[in-house]
Amino acid sequence: MNTHPSEALFSGEKLIPIIPSCEHFAGSEKLILKALQLQDSIGQIFDVTCDCEDGAAAGQEEEHAKMIVKILNSEVNKYGMAGARIHDYTHASWKKDVEILVQGLGNKLSYITIPKSTNAKQVKEMISYIQQIAQLHQIKREIPIHVLIETHGALEEINEIVKLPWIQVLDFGLMDFVSAHQGAIPASAMRSPQQFEHKLLIRAKSQVVAAALAHGIVPAHNVTLDLKNTDVTYADAYKARNEFGFLRMWSIYPTQIEAIVNAMKPNFDEVLDAAYILLEAQKVNWGPIQYKG
Repeated sequence: MNTHPSEALFSGEKLIPIIPSCEHFAGSEKLILKALQLQDSIGQIFDVTCDCEDGAAAGQEEEHAKMIVKILNSEVNKYGMAGARIHDYTHASWKKDVEILVQGLGNKLSYITIPKSTNAKQVKEMISYIQQIAQLHQIKREIPIHVLIETHGALEEINEIVKLPWIQVLDFGLMDFVSAHQGAIPASAMRSPQQFEHKLLIRAKSQVVAAALAHGIVPAHNVTLDLKNTDVTYADAYKARNEFGFLRMWSIYPTQIEAIVNAMKPNFDEVLDAAYILLEAQKVNWGPIQYKG
């Protein structure tokens, strides 16, 4: 029997998950419904992130989480490609978010995103609580966890964070990360070209990608703030993918989705080359071959 390429090439290593290259954020009921309907019209090429953190009005956090559960349990979520971002560790509602979402969507939720952690200990505690609530409600699956790296502390302890269980994605949060530098990084670096040129941001993005890929985790790039200019979105996504190694990117405006997906597609000629090389190598039981040499 021929050895599968994943066994021959990545034996003993954690494989990077196969998930969409774009996730689209939606905070309100109206925008969540619109985003899920987009999966019908343009295809199942992106995840929808239902946002508790920035989406819920103060004092309405519990109602907002319950609204997400109701929508994602309805027929409009026909593809099951939706996750949720909960409140951060310092917010009083984060545990209630977890309780409502895991109890109501534990077998359906694509992922839970954890924002604004300042150290690995916080991330560990939040993941442990998610696991505890999952066990309480007899959820047998591992719920994928996405962790936002947007503080000095999280970046400093990133090599501890990536070793924690259930983590599927590391998200780089540009705006909060820039803000955390208290003016040392100019506000203009929240947009291109400086977001790809400022030395501290090059360092941070490179560190996130390297840590993620070394542990079989998907690195996800921040949003493009120029909402309606799809050329800028495409250029940002292309640079993030091909110069920094990000494999996924956030969208915050519907027209950004296809621009991101198109920019992050692999080169078709390279895919053909790779397929040919794998087939030829498999024929000789993964010994040396010659190709275009």
